Amino acid sequence: MHLNAHRSDLNDAPTRSQIWMRRLTVLALLMAAGVIILGAWTRLSDAGLGCPDWPGCYGHLDVRKAISHVNEQNEVAPGALREAHKTVPEMVHRYFASALGLMILIIAALGVANRKRVKQPVKLPLFLVALVIFQGILGMWTVTMGLQPTIVMLHLLGGFTTFTLLALLAARLYRWPSFLNDCDVRSMKPLASITLAALVLQIALGGWTTANYAAVVCTELPVCEDGWTDHLNFEDAFVFWGHEHDKPDYEFGVLQNDARTTIHVMHRFGALLVTVLGLLLVGRILLRARSVFFRNFALTILGLLTVQIGLGISNVVFAVPLAVAVAHNFGAVVLLVSLVLFIRAINVKCAARHPQSEESAL
Repeated sequence: MHLNAHRSDLNDAPTRSQIWMRRLTVLALLMAAGVIILGAWTRLSDAGLGCPDWPGCYGHLDVRKAISHVNEQNEVAPGALREAHKTVPEMVHRYFASALGLMILIIAALGVANRKRVKQPVKLPLFLVALVIFQGILGMWTVTMGLQPTIVMLHLLGGFTTFTLLALLAARLYRWPSFLNDCDVRSMKPLASITLAALVLQIALGGWTTANYAAVVCTELPVCEDGWTDHLNFEDAFVFWGHEHDKPDYEFGVLQNDARTTIHVMHRFGALLVTVLGLLLVGRILLRARSVFFRNFALTILGLLTVQIGLGISNVVFAVPLAVAVAHNFGAVVLLVSLVLFIRAINVKCAARHPQSEESAL
């Protein structure tokens, strides 16, 4: 009996390449966080078209040469090209994204190499490879289509999905959590799933708000300026393709004020829905969970939700400062990951409560 258990432990022990896969996944997760932050910084600082071509910048892969080219052209014909400093965040974002893609490719190769090992994820790393390739295509279209709002929103959602799946892959590789003695939290899966769905919708609304430059259209709390109900235009607010406009691109938005007001107001109502569902989920966890692990998880979700609300209010009060807006963007994906990992945790095999222990507790 003991010999079989020992053999099982040996077969279950991670190989050297599996250990490296774990390490590289954590590194890729950190790099994905950097890509998301850099992408938000690029988008929110109006540098999305700082390099109007792809994959280089004015034909150069070296950002320093791109800066020199822009400066030279603007000296000859002032204002001919965009500001040279806007090439930096765009190209640095591309460098990080390319490095992340290479890292994910290595992780997938290690997953395939260890595919016969116990509990070795293979499909998820391969899906991440496909996702990061699609992200690269969306990144190209973001530039070549002149910041088309739907492409910008999908690019943001793709980045968030990449980060979330890397966090999920890391949890699977480290087999976290391994075992929990708390079955009562399983009943919260429907509420957790609804909360997750609402958060994903809210993130999409946030991306749509940013892509259409609607973040500053409402400058008062709690909803918008007085009379906002008279300025709702759902027909134009959610046109995802075929926008009619006479601008060369979509930079600074092409929608009229009423459509932007509608988008912003819906984003605020979405925030209210996520807050209510999140607080309800946290309350139920604290009431039902028997383990410190899940109580701490609930407090973590509550803390992230509180920070997000504070950052959202700060964006309104202080007219969307760049640093706050970037933090609000990244806070959303961290909250998303916390909910995904919570749902994973409640699906882990739990130990049933023994009748004798229940009687003794009574």
